[in-house]
Amino acid sequence: MAWTLTLLPIGLAVFGFPIFLVLLVASIASLVLYMNIPLTLLHQQMLGSINSFALMAVPFFMFGGELMARGGISNRIIAWVMSLIGGVRGSLGLTTVGACTVFGAISGSGPATVAAIGRLMYKPLLANGYSGATSAGLVVTSGGIASLIPPSIVMILYGASAEQAVSLLFLAGFLPGLLLALLMAICIYIVAAREGVGNTQPFHWQEFFRASRDGVWALLMPVIILGGIYTGIFSPTESGGVACVYAVVVTVFVYKSMTWADVWDIAADSVYLTAQVVIIVAAAGVYSWILTVSGIPAALVNAFNALDVEPWLGLLIINCFLLIVGALIDPTSAILVLTPLLAPIAISMGVDLIHFGIIMAVNIQIGLFTPPFGVNIFIAQAMFDMPLKDIYRGLVPFFITNIIALMIVTYWPGLSLFLVRLLG
Repeated sequence: MAWTLTLLPIGLAVFGFPIFLVLLVASIASLVLYMNIPLTLLHQQMLGSINSFALMAVPFFMFGGELMARGGISNRIIAWVMSLIGGVRGSLGLTTVGACTVFGAISGSGPATVAAIGRLMYKPLLANGYSGATSAGLVVTSGGIASLIPPSIVMILYGASAEQAVSLLFLAGFLPGLLLALLMAICIYIVAAREGVGNTQPFHWQEFFRASRDGVWALLMPVIILGGIYTGIFSPTESGGVACVYAVVVTVFVYKSMTWADVWDIAADSVYLTAQVVIIVAAAGVYSWILTVSGIPAALVNAFNALDVEPWLGLLIINCFLLIVGALIDPTSAILVLTPLLAPIAISMGVDLIHFGIIMAVNIQIGLFTPPFGVNIFIAQAMFDMPLKDIYRGLVPFFITNIIALMIVTYWPGLSLFLVRLLG
């Protein structure tokens, strides 16, 4: 059975088959050739995998995030962050990091954040003195912060797969997300000094109040979502529905930046994106179930324990593995397929599964901008019409910064678990 669950899917992936088809073919081949189990269980497992209350949040946040992205919300967020930190060396680069952090707290998606903020910030960054490679590298990597800052779609998928509370994962991701944003800000400050980037306009209270007044409705969205979750008014899944209603009200009635026809078009696009995620979830559920009943996770735990390595070395090995996988497959597939395999190993090493979820999220967000298949890279290439080699060159200092953040998050569990223990 080993070849149907490992070599067969690798071969299909190399030939360019969609990931859901790769997982389904491997699962069906294993069932037919090696397992005396009725094929009707295939459908039951597929439906059971998507029959999750937590997963209902995914289409909600996709729809709400798209509404806010296309409804001019990103412009107001950028103006507010710029008014806050204007006059500091590299302030436009710092604004990019800050805007991605705030927008990530709305969309929950790294690629969506890159698309929304990138198209607005790239040309101003160039005009401010940043090189093309640095500008593209900054946008591509800053978008990954959305995978950590709640409400993160990656956290929702991990919570459903590892059977962990999404609300606790949101709490755990808050401080690591802010840490990553801080380290990125320090990095861009150093890069700005090296490239001789000048200052923008200095801070003015009048400008700050004006930007705050214009952007208050956008800035309230993450406050309402997270405040509602942690005061117990609604669950993380219900918060997604609240986000959608709020986004419609703000974009259609308050800012009047969208019509009902625009809302319908975005809803149709969100349905298409949701279908892509759900079919991967269903296929990964079958694949994970077959792995489990065949005893592979237990065998991996035994093999890992037989190595008799220290937990710090075990986590380092897992991080290296996740970084490689994240560069080769999409985040959804990586989370859904690898969580059932790696979570038992984490438990055997005494690692809290909430903390481990944050470790996986940091690895996955790094994979979004790691060659050769980082999704954020291709989004940037399409928007900026740049050669890949230039984008790769601009990624280097920010990639190193993200690795530093990964090491801190991995070996300082208190950073992830502090708010969980305090408020959870």
